[in-house]
Amino acid sequence: MRRHLLSIDDLDVDDIDTLFATAAEMHDVQRREVKKLPALRGRTVINLFFEDSTRTRSSFEIAGKWLSADTINIAAKGSSASKGESLRDTVLTIAAMGVDALVMRHPASGAALQVSQWVDAAVINAGDGTHEHPTQALLDAYTLRRRLGTLEGQKIAIVGDLTHSRVFRSNVLCLTKLGAEVTVVAPPTLMPSGIGPWSAQAGFATSYDLDEVLPEADAVMMLRVQRERMSGGYFPSPREYTVGYGLTRDRLGVLGPDVPICHPGPMNRGLEIAADAADAAQSAVLDQVSAGVAIRMAVLYHLLAGEES
Repeated sequence: MRRHLLSIDDLDVDDIDTLFATAAEMHDVQRREVKKLPALRGRTVINLFFEDSTRTRSSFEIAGKWLSADTINIAAKGSSASKGESLRDTVLTIAAMGVDALVMRHPASGAALQVSQWVDAAVINAGDGTHEHPTQALLDAYTLRRRLGTLEGQKIAIVGDLTHSRVFRSNVLCLTKLGAEVTVVAPPTLMPSGIGPWSAQAGFATSYDLDEVLPEADAVMMLRVQRERMSGGYFPSPREYTVGYGLTRDRLGVLGPDVPICHPGPMNRGLEIAADAADAAQSAVLDQVSAGVAIRMAVLYHLLAGEES
């Protein structure tokens, strides 16, 4: 692995396979009575989040602590950033305290890359604007591979608010790299502009018709409608969105009983996903949460202890 994890493009297939193998070992730690490994003893990891988060921040905190690192959470609302301090001054101040890794979420695309050029600590992108969220893509692919056995040739549908989704962008890169056949589905207003040339280059398909794609899918990933990022009418009403692009009870019946249903969370139940689908036996939503800790343990381990192991 490289010194930082800013994008899925920082990883080749061998890197991903190595992370998955390590994550499988880390997954076993969750079943132990004492959930602790000494791998990162004496290392310090800072979780610096400029946006709200439950799953990502908590899983990074747990991952660091289970690896025996000193893990500290800093939220923008409680930091000097809320007083007008620049991002550069904030991260340089933190780095000057001798931290080893900086896990950062920021509303600006490219923020993690910029910070990696300012500090000596390892930088892990925990989501930057609408750009990428690499560890989410890794845990999604890890979850699906455990469910399906392999991703090679599997048809995976990613459905929902693509325009505002960094998860979709990282997942397309990760899943296609691992051999999956990905189709992204959204209404025209939520299909990113310029996606045609990118899809041709990256090797994924696009569609506006969920009912055409769903019967052929080996796995389905529903994305949250990010209403907090919307400043206009992207669809006429929540009901019309659900009718056209929600994983409803009727659409659940179209899927085979072994087709995994994923959602990176948080879920808007009744909008992009029905409760029946979210709670179905084939739902992998809680598996994704569990995998998130294992994958983030693997990432921290390889960035901070890999050379010593």
